[in-house]
Amino acid sequence: LLTPLKMHCNTCSLVTSSGQLTGSKRGEEIDQSECVIRMNDAPVAGYQRDVGRRTSLRVIAHSSLQRVLRSRQELLNSSQDTVFIFWGPSSCMRRDGKGQVYNNLRLVNQLLPKLQVYVISRIKMLKFDELFKKETGIDRKSSNSWLSTGWFTMAIALELCDRINVYGMVPPDFCRSSTHPSVPYHYYEPSGPDECSMYLSHERSRRGSHHRFITEKTVFANWARTLDVHFYQPDWKPSDVISTNSSHNPVLSGS
Repeated sequence: LLTPLKMHCNTCSLVTSSGQLTGSKRGEEIDQSECVIRMNDAPVAGYQRDVGRRTSLRVIAHSSLQRVLRSRQELLNSSQDTVFIFWGPSSCMRRDGKGQVYNNLRLVNQLLPKLQVYVISRIKMLKFDELFKKETGIDRKSSNSWLSTGWFTMAIALELCDRINVYGMVPPDFCRSSTHPSVPYHYYEPSGPDECSMYLSHERSRRGSHHRFITEKTVFANWARTLDVHFYQPDWKPSDVISTNSSHNPVLSGS
């Protein structure tokens, strides 16, 4: 659990969990990349035509660990070639016996010793916070913002991949259009919440901790203006995105 991840891919398919992928038939195209990156417990079985079959790397939030364990037959037992990266606040990732998620991961590692499990270190988590502030001008903690798994996945992909093809991520202004199509937040929960409703409610909320999905997408779009990042399903280019504080150079060092 403590060794640094050494991984490099020429091309990566970063597959979101969005309902935008439903019926897309992008699976074959996704699998053609050298590495395929997925998030949390997003399944492949039954959805291969739209989301592909392969998984090289899976980035998982602390809050999704139990769902991953419940789906372990598909996500863990059959995934000896997949690298798993878990992220979470230091309270649940601490290594002194009091970090519940870290303890569970150690147990998983003992039960499935061939599984490639990594955790994002506390120092790296702080760097991701700094990156968010640098790119948006917003302090994550004082604004009651939680970085999303998408944020961590994109930032990690920028370190590992020369080219990133992102599937299922809408442009930042997509949900503000009155004509946007309604799709579920997750492709594997067709009767779940609407994607844009979720994005807008989180973005606007000031009480409690929330993800800033639209703010994050604005940053991703700005990065894509100068980095080798491309968006499909829907297909869009970030030429018209208004810059935040983005430096276009989000590369982080350290594990």
